[in-house]
Amino acid sequence: MSALYTIMLAVLAILAVSGLYVGVTNDAVNFLNAAIGSKVAKMRTILMVASVGIIIGVLTSTGMMEVARSGMFNPGLFTFHEIMILYVSVMFANVILLDIYNSLGLPTSTTVALVFSLLGAAIAVSLFKISGDPTLTLGSLGGFINTTRAMGVISAILLSVLIAFIFGTMVMWFSRLLFSFRYFAIFRKAGALWCGISFTAIAYFAVFKALKGVLSGTAMYTWISDNLLLALILCWIVSSVLLAFMQLFRINILRINILLGTFALALAFAGNDLVNFIGVPIAGLDAFKIAKEAGSTSILMEGLNQNLPAQFIWMILSGVVMIITLWTSTKSLNVSQTEISLAGHGDEVEGEVNSNVFSRSIVRASINISNFLDRVIPQSVQKFVSKRFEYEDVEQNGAPYDKIRAVVNITTAALLISVGTSLKLPLSTTYVCFMVAMGSSLADKAWGRESAVHRISGVMTVVMGWFVTGIGAFLIAIAVGLLLIWGGTPAFVVVTFACAYMLFKSNFKSSKKKDAMPDSAKDNTQVDNVLDEVCQMMKVSTQIYDRTLVAVSKEDRKALKELVRESKEMYDQCHQIKYSLMPALRKMKGSGLELSLYYIQVVDYLNEMAKALVHITRPAFEHIDNNHKGLSEEQARDLMHINDDVAEIYGNINRMITENNFGEIDVVLNMRDKLFERIATTTKSELVRINDGEGNTKASMFYLTVLSETKAMVLQARNLLKAQRYFLEHAGVQKNWMKEGR
Repeated sequence: MSALYTIMLAVLAILAVSGLYVGVTNDAVNFLNAAIGSKVAKMRTILMVASVGIIIGVLTSTGMMEVARSGMFNPGLFTFHEIMILYVSVMFANVILLDIYNSLGLPTSTTVALVFSLLGAAIAVSLFKISGDPTLTLGSLGGFINTTRAMGVISAILLSVLIAFIFGTMVMWFSRLLFSFRYFAIFRKAGALWCGISFTAIAYFAVFKALKGVLSGTAMYTWISDNLLLALILCWIVSSVLLAFMQLFRINILRINILLGTFALALAFAGNDLVNFIGVPIAGLDAFKIAKEAGSTSILMEGLNQNLPAQFIWMILSGVVMIITLWTSTKSLNVSQTEISLAGHGDEVEGEVNSNVFSRSIVRASINISNFLDRVIPQSVQKFVSKRFEYEDVEQNGAPYDKIRAVVNITTAALLISVGTSLKLPLSTTYVCFMVAMGSSLADKAWGRESAVHRISGVMTVVMGWFVTGIGAFLIAIAVGLLLIWGGTPAFVVVTFACAYMLFKSNFKSSKKKDAMPDSAKDNTQVDNVLDEVCQMMKVSTQIYDRTLVAVSKEDRKALKELVRESKEMYDQCHQIKYSLMPALRKMKGSGLELSLYYIQVVDYLNEMAKALVHITRPAFEHIDNNHKGLSEEQARDLMHINDDVAEIYGNINRMITENNFGEIDVVLNMRDKLFERIATTTKSELVRINDGEGNTKASMFYLTVLSETKAMVLQARNLLKAQRYFLEHAGVQKNWMKEGR
C-alpha cells in the first residue's frame, strides 16, 4: 500500500486533535454559559465540574459513528482511495470552518458542519466517479448520496430555534413573576420546590440523553421508561425534600443546581456529540485496515456499513484533549462572551451589532403591542407585574444575570433536549442552549429600548450564521474534494500546508498576542488607549482634509469617493467610541468624576471633528460626481492657504499630545484665531464675488460649506487639545511643561 495513505491517515489524526480543539472551543458555550454568566463559582471550579462531566461522559459513552461511516453516502459504491480523499476533505473543511466561527465569536453547530462537510465531499467524489464512467449521468448522483440526514439537520435548525426561544421566554417569564429580582425572601419558602423541578429535569436529561447508551436495557431504565410520570413525580418530591434540608444549613441550592446542570450538559456532550469530531478519522482508520487486509486500494468500502461504536481508547484520548482545551483555550471564552453579552442586563452590548430594518421593525412592533396591552390590561395588574420585573442586582456580584435565570437556562435546555431525544426529534444542542438564553433574556426584560435593536441584530447574526455554516461547509468540502481528487498528491500537499498555516496562525499567534498582557496591565492601559485614539484620529483627519482639497482642485472623482469612505469609517469609529463610554468609564476604576468628565469631553470633541470632516468630503464628492464646474483659481488658491494653516495647527496639536507637552497651547490658540480671521476674510471676498455676479453658484455654495466646516473642525480640535490636557492631568500623568515651570 502506498505511503501516501499512511500520510493521509496521519493527517486525519492530526486534524482530529485540531478538530477536537476547535469543536470543543465552540461547543463549550453549550455547557459553560449559565455558570459563567451567573458567576456561580470561580472559573476554576466551573471548569473542574465540566471536566468531571467529560470524564464520566467518555467512560460511559456508547456513541455510534454511523454519521461518519455511512450516514451521508453509500460507502459500498466508493473505493478506498476515494473514501480517504472524502474523509480528508471533510476534516479540512470542518476544522477550518469551525475555527473561523470561533475567531468571530459566533456559536455554531458541529453537527451541521460535519454533516454538510460529509455531504459536500461525497458529492465531489461522486462527480469524479460520474465523470469517469460513461454509463453514469448526473441523475445517478442520488444513488451515491443519502440526503435524508441533511434534511434532518435542516429541520433541526428550524425546530431548535423556534421551540427553544418560545419555551425559554415562557419559563423565564413565569419564574420571574414568581420570584422577582428580589427573590431571597420568597425563595426561602418555595425555592426547594422550584429547584426540585430543575433537578428533576436535569436528572431526566442525564438518564435519557447523557447516559442513555450505558443505562439502556437495565431494569432501572426499563422501569423509568414504563412509569415515566411516576418516576418524575417521585424524583421531584425526593429532590425537593433534600434541597429543603440543605437550605436549613444555609446551603445555596441555586448554585448546586447550576453546577449540576453544567455537569450534565458536559456529560451529554462527551458521551454523544464528541463522536462528531473523532468519527471521520476513526472511520478512515477502519477503511485503512480493511484495504490493508484485502491488499488493494481499489476495494469497495462495503465494510463501513457496519455500525460500530467508538473504541474506548479513542474516546478516552478525546476526552483528555477536550479537557485540556477547556482549560487552555481563550477562544471558548470569546464564543461564550457573544451569548453573555446579548443576554446580560444593561443598555450596552459588547461588540454591538449595527441595527437593520428587520430588527427595528420588530422593536417598533413590540412597542405597539406593549402600548396596546397597556390599554387593555387593568392598571392594578400592570403595576403588580412591573414591580416583579423591576431589575435589582441583589446578588451584588456584577454578573450579567442572576442565578434564577441561570437555572432557567440550564433546566429548559436540558428538558427540551431530553424530550426531543425521546421523541426522536433532531434538536441541536447548540441551538437549544443559545436560543433558550435569548428567550429568557427577553422575558427578563434585559432587552431595553436602548439596546433591543442591537441585541436582535446580534441574535439574527448568530442564527443566520448557523444557516451559513451548512452552506459554507458544503461548498468548502466540495471545493477541497474536487481539488484533491483531481489534483492528486501535489494538491494534497498544498492544501495540507495551507490549512496547517491557517490553523497555526489562528490558534497560536493570536493567542500569544492576547495572552501577552495580564489582566492587571489591561486595567492600566485605558489612559494609553485614549492617547493612541486621539493621536491616530488627528493624523488621519489631517491627511483626509489635505487630500480632499487637492482632489477637488484636480476634480478627481475616484479619489473623492475613496475619501468619503475613509471619512465615514473614521466617523463610525468615533461614533462607536462615543457610545461605548459606559464600559470604558467602568474600566477607569477609582479614577474619580473629573477624569470621567474630561474623557467624555475628549470623545465628544473627536466625534464632532469627524462629523465636520464628513460634511466636507461628502459635498466635495457630490459636487464633482454631479459634474458641476470646479473651483476658480482664486477659490483653489485660498483653500490651499487655509489647508496649510490647518496642517500647521493639527501638526502642533498632534505633537503636543504625542509628546505630552502642552507648553505651547497658547501658540495654537493664536494660530487658530489667525486662521479664523483668514476664513472670515475669505468668506467676505467670496460674498463680494457672488454679489458682483462672478463665479458659479454651485461652486460658491460648496466653497462656503468647506470654509464653515473647516472652522468647526479646527475649533473642535482646539477644544480637544484642552480636554486631553485636563484628562491626562487628572489621570496622574506628569507633564513636561509642569516640570519646566510653564
